[in-house]
Amino acid sequence: MDKQIFLEGIDPLEFFGVNNSKIDLIKKLFPKINITARGHALFIQGEPREIKAFEKKFALILDHFYQYNVLSDQIIHEILNSGISSLEENGTGDKDIIVFGNNGKPVRARTPNQKRLHETSSKSDLIFAIGPAGTGKTYTAIALAVKALKNKEIRKIILSRPAVEAGENLGFLPGDLKDKIDPYLQPLYDALQDMIPPKKLEEFMKDGTIQIAPLAFMRGRTLSNAYVILDEAQNTTVNQLKMFLTRMGLNAKFIITGDVTQIDLPRRSNSGLIQALKILKGVKNISTIFFDKKDIVRHRLVRDIVEAYDKHSEEMEEKTEAKAEQEAKTKTEK
Repeated sequence: MDKQIFLEGIDPLEFFGVNNSKIDLIKKLFPKINITARGHALFIQGEPREIKAFEKKFALILDHFYQYNVLSDQIIHEILNSGISSLEENGTGDKDIIVFGNNGKPVRARTPNQKRLHETSSKSDLIFAIGPAGTGKTYTAIALAVKALKNKEIRKIILSRPAVEAGENLGFLPGDLKDKIDPYLQPLYDALQDMIPPKKLEEFMKDGTIQIAPLAFMRGRTLSNAYVILDEAQNTTVNQLKMFLTRMGLNAKFIITGDVTQIDLPRRSNSGLIQALKILKGVKNISTIFFDKKDIVRHRLVRDIVEAYDKHSEEMEEKTEAKAEQEAKTKTEK
């Protein structure tokens, strides 16, 4: 009996090992069948019963690789002997692990509000994650989306950002429209590259399983069976955010992230995020999580910088209030 197994979206070198070391190990553990690796396919020859047993075990190895993005000789032995690896046993006991990134590195909810976002994601279809830079809002949201995709809860991931200049003129950037827009979307690519092997990510991007696009490209679409993340939402206008929110289709999860202290729109009052938080407050099945300085997971100086700016803002507000009170008092005396 002859059989073929195709490895879709897998880099053969990564899966088979250098000089086919991993596939050679699998061959040794299944001496009664002939296994040949060519490109993205395995060619198997042997008795039907032996091939069936191999397919069942090999499916577990494939599932493990798709889920954990790592495969070692030890893991192969563990799966073939017991059907489960030590990585799976350890991972299932850590409720803060969201997904396993490249090389099996666990992506965890590390701070109190990251954990809240993780927990809330299973209960609410629309979540606002608000807070300063460096708190892991977007990274955690993307990890949740990748987890849902791996678990086949949704069919696609859609990531979006408004293409708003932060002190630079978009029109003067070099290249075509894609070249001008890609720098705004790079942080989203960076997060995905931490969590999905390059070959698989490339496949997902090509077939539309993962889509990254500016907010303007969302108009007219209905986003169903998808995990949808809008990043930097503080830079949306009122109409833009309303348009985005009304794209929600069946079996869709939306996470909207933003920092209301870093608005790059011409007028701060135009931020669609600020208005949406007021209008949608109290609506059932919509949750809002406010991240703060305690959630900052970048360089330790980032927390100090945020605190310094917050202190400066408070001092300026106090001075403005004091000045207004003094002016009012002067007018009264006159």
